[in-house]
Amino acid sequence: MIEGLIQKYHQWLEVPDNAELISLNEGNTPLIELPRLAKLISSNIKLYGKFEGLNPTGSFKDRGMTMAVTMAKSDGSHTVMCASTGNTSASAAAYAARAGMKCIVLIPGGKIALGKLTQALMHGAKVISIDGNFDEALNLVRSICKSSPIALVNSVNPYRLQGQKTVAFEIVDDLGNSPDYHVMPVGNAGNVTAAWMGYKEYYSSHKCSKLPKMVGFQASGAAPIVLGHVVEHPDTVATAIRIGNPASWKGAICARDESGGYIGSVTDSEILEMYQLLPSTEGVFVEPACAAPLAGIKKLAQSGYFDKQVTVVVTLTGHGLKDPDTAMGMHSAITSSVPATREAVMDAIGLET
Repeated sequence: MIEGLIQKYHQWLEVPDNAELISLNEGNTPLIELPRLAKLISSNIKLYGKFEGLNPTGSFKDRGMTMAVTMAKSDGSHTVMCASTGNTSASAAAYAARAGMKCIVLIPGGKIALGKLTQALMHGAKVISIDGNFDEALNLVRSICKSSPIALVNSVNPYRLQGQKTVAFEIVDDLGNSPDYHVMPVGNAGNVTAAWMGYKEYYSSHKCSKLPKMVGFQASGAAPIVLGHVVEHPDTVATAIRIGNPASWKGAICARDESGGYIGSVTDSEILEMYQLLPSTEGVFVEPACAAPLAGIKKLAQSGYFDKQVTVVVTLTGHGLKDPDTAMGMHSAITSSVPATREAVMDAIGLET
């Protein structure tokens, strides 16, 4: 029987013995080697993708949400609330439904991928769009939850990070040790913070013999950590990381510095290049944000950053079907029709009849 994360890693997660575990059998996502893509990037890297898009709601957010909603219900809450650029809303709504709880979501107006919004609505969430960005939405949620009997389930909730740290456990369990580098997209920055926490806990318990360098990439239009200041109007095609004031900013900086890692930025054009290249070379379809770390790995490789043979794991945070509009916008010409004849089809594929 497949176990959810709280059952699988119960000794690493502090949950009351009498708590009702709210789980959709999250976690257990595949660590997929990406040899063809690695060959195109650098001869010095062995590349793996941790495909979090195969979690129940299609993103890594489920790792933290099983903990956040379990603890919210254990504490007597009947409603959860979050601000979201998409994935958090889908996960919060699903786990709230599983728990028999209500869910309220605040989204930045016009700044959420349709696939993610659809999930939140279908899971029964009350979705409210505001005339503002994600950071303003999160400030509102924090204010409302502080003065109301509503549980906040964004990554500022420490239980979220406790759940998300399990990605490090699974990677070590699969590889037999930590990778040399763990690279991921950086939006609200909770993922970097949580994964580093997990690696350190496993290392302290002798589950691995080394610690990875933590590397993250922001989109250049939403790169507050790289720039060193809040970005008032973040903008990028990668909606999942369109955040100008990360809640886990300090945690990400700490993870970077303690591990000897790096946080950089990539342009939307670099993101879209990898967004197309990964599925066409490896058969793994991800949302645009996942392409940011892949673009970053290419950028680092071109600068000589990987000067010896290394193992690199990249977190592929969400499934490509989360944002079908971006994908279809890049391939609209393919949907044109031809007559239903053998000759027309042969001509379309470039073969003689």
